[in-house]
Amino acid sequence: MAKTEISRYDVAKHLRTPHEMALYLDASIEESGGDAAFIAKALGDIARAQGMTSVAKKAGVSRESLYKALSGNRSPDFATILKVARALGLKLHAVAV
Repeated sequence: MAKTEISRYDVAKHLRTPHEMALYLDASIEESGGDAAFIAKALGDIARAQGMTSVAKKAGVSRESLYKALSGNRSPDFATILKVARALGLKLHAVAV
């Protein structure tokens, strides 16, 4: 009997278009329950899909700082979230509940 090989799922490999990235971020915000680190992790997934080095350069931060801020292990400040969203070509907006 052959062994089944399991690989880790990486959402960044499946975020191909700006539309898919925006939908992923919207869904992550909805599911976050207000957890800023969860949202930062979703931004990190999108940044990995676009290339961390390129996103870091556009956001004006070092690649290492970007990895730390978007790791999901901590909550980055809101200014960082805005810089990264802009660098990713995404715009955050509010909708009445």
